[in-house]
Amino acid sequence: MMQGIWGKQFGPALLLAVLALFCFGSFAAGQTIRDLPPPPPAPKPKPKPTPPPKDEDFEVIKTNSNLVMVPVSVVDPQGQALHGLQVGDFRLNEEGKTQQIVELGNPDQVPLDIAILFDISSSVSQKGFFAFQQKAAASFLKQVLKPADRAAVFTIAGEPKMVSPLQPADVVAARILEIPAATVPVATAFYDAVAAAAKYLASDSADRHRRVIMVISDGDDNNSNMVRELTPAEARASMQNETTPAAARVGLDSRRQRAVIGVQKAVQQADAAFYSINPGGQSVHLNVISTRSQNAMKEIAESTGGNAFVPDGEKDLERVFNEVAAELRGQYLLQYYSNSQTPGLQFRRIIVTVPARPEVRVRARQGYYPKAK
Repeated sequence: MMQGIWGKQFGPALLLAVLALFCFGSFAAGQTIRDLPPPPPAPKPKPKPTPPPKDEDFEVIKTNSNLVMVPVSVVDPQGQALHGLQVGDFRLNEEGKTQQIVELGNPDQVPLDIAILFDISSSVSQKGFFAFQQKAAASFLKQVLKPADRAAVFTIAGEPKMVSPLQPADVVAARILEIPAATVPVATAFYDAVAAAAKYLASDSADRHRRVIMVISDGDDNNSNMVRELTPAEARASMQNETTPAAARVGLDSRRQRAVIGVQKAVQQADAAFYSINPGGQSVHLNVISTRSQNAMKEIAESTGGNAFVPDGEKDLERVFNEVAAELRGQYLLQYYSNSQTPGLQFRRIIVTVPARPEVRVRARQGYYPKAK
């Protein structure tokens, strides 16, 4: 009976509520579909940039960047320059490994930078022909230097002094003639002057230029830092008055040898060839000091592909300058990419030969220091 009463009283109301809910839901759904804005379009993926093409040439250059240039002089048994050799005539080894020579450069197309050093100390200026040396050197520069070439001038005395920076031949030749000789005894810092010239060429000469250091000196040194410095043991012995003349001489000879090695390294690091012209003539062989000095210059010259001359008088001095000029103009410029596995910036030894011509003499530097990349 209660069920009947509940159905009669609440049935119509429940039915109306269900109908109303249905209608409202349909109306709300209809409103959402018609009135809301359409959804935004799906984002398009950004195109991936096309990678640039691989530059194969750049990779090759980067891998083989250690191009080495070796000026080489070849003379016959009579000392005359030998011309006409081709790439295949040369053999070049670096640290025992054969290197492929990629080009035989023309010296006329490779600029030349020369540092010329004049010894104005009393040991040289009193030889009697200092003015003739100046004229011969000035004439040499005008003869050998082309418009693209340059020269610098240093003087050797108590300390090195740069008289002229790298400039054309005419400017430097005029400056050489103005250099005064010493009128009173002065000290000689030979090794310091050569080291200063090497450092200057290394910093101020352009890459891939040929570099030459030419000194007009007897090579005697009594004032360079490397010669004057005492070892700790020598200093203690000197302070305690325990140094004997013999011990002092041994210590000085040791410092001189270290100075020669240090200067040799400086010239090699500058990629320069060292030439010396000793105005002392044949008298350099008459005493121990002058002989030792000449031998030291010869040692530096041989290690860097240069030469050491002892002209006998004024006329022979002209011959020497002409010989050096002919050598510089007629050099072979061997160029190769090193395949050496020598680590770091260590010195790398090279040997250049002409196997088919065993009678000729080949002058080339004994090695080089690779440049930091």
